[in-house]
Amino acid sequence: MRLCFLVEEHYRHDGMPNEVIRQLGAWGHQVDVLRPGGSLLRMTDLVRAGVHDAWVLKTVSGGPGLTLLEAAAATGMTTVNDARSIRGVRDKALAAAIGRARGLPLPPTYAVARPELLAEIPASEYPLVVKPADGSSGRAVHLVASPDRLAALLPRLAGEGMLIAQPYVPNSGTDIKVYCVGGELFATERCSPLHPERSVRERRVPLPAEVAAIAAQVGVVYGLDLYGLDVLLGPDGPVVVDVNDFPSFRQVPEAAARVARAVLDLSRAGGVGPCPPPRPTALQVSIPAQVAARAGDGA
Repeated sequence: MRLCFLVEEHYRHDGMPNEVIRQLGAWGHQVDVLRPGGSLLRMTDLVRAGVHDAWVLKTVSGGPGLTLLEAAAATGMTTVNDARSIRGVRDKALAAAIGRARGLPLPPTYAVARPELLAEIPASEYPLVVKPADGSSGRAVHLVASPDRLAALLPRLAGEGMLIAQPYVPNSGTDIKVYCVGGELFATERCSPLHPERSVRERRVPLPAEVAAIAAQVGVVYGLDLYGLDVLLGPDGPVVVDVNDFPSFRQVPEAAARVARAVLDLSRAGGVGPCPPPRPTALQVSIPAQVAARAGDGA
């Protein structure tokens, strides 16, 4: 197969996706790498050529790669993930609206175009987590304890564009990161960016059935095949606080080979996942059959 990987400058030297690209090459596939942030792109010729079996995007939120992927999709090319699905999670305000409407356990979410508008959020909603709607990798995530702390934070939020704010979910200070690749789910535990003082070694952990069912539903709701989600175990149960297309897949065993196989399967299937709803790996407990069935039909 011939594949085109769009790799932003931020990931130019990262293991993911470079190890996936090397693995595909070792299996005899041709991989062309485009760097949207560092190249002059003749758009009208690039996407019209149609010489690739699929286009794959690894980019930062707000990067130029998504525009190029959407251009490829608009001309009928296969993309991994689906370009429209990526847009639905890259905009965190949009992702919150979609997820809540489809029954996912996301926090109530406010969105503002100007930081000073955050002052209109009721005091009863504090403490708040404030972050850019197009943020990634923990950039500019702030825990605001009370309304009087907000004023001092406003200058730091200037220039971040659209912002979202969500009531803080009390938790242990650790996040569960769930990865979906090739129809399997893998869970890791790591320190929350809101609690950097906690000493938590990132490691694989068993995945509770309730979280596994939510992770499977996330793929259905947003139309993603390769993805990750951040989950907090709050006092009222699991809460999804972020969804990522094409994450790092850290701690996933043989991650490069698993992702490479998934890319090939999706490319052959025209970008439509051939796999059933994601299943937990051997380390994890199984999703109850009735819950998995609901996740499969988007309930």
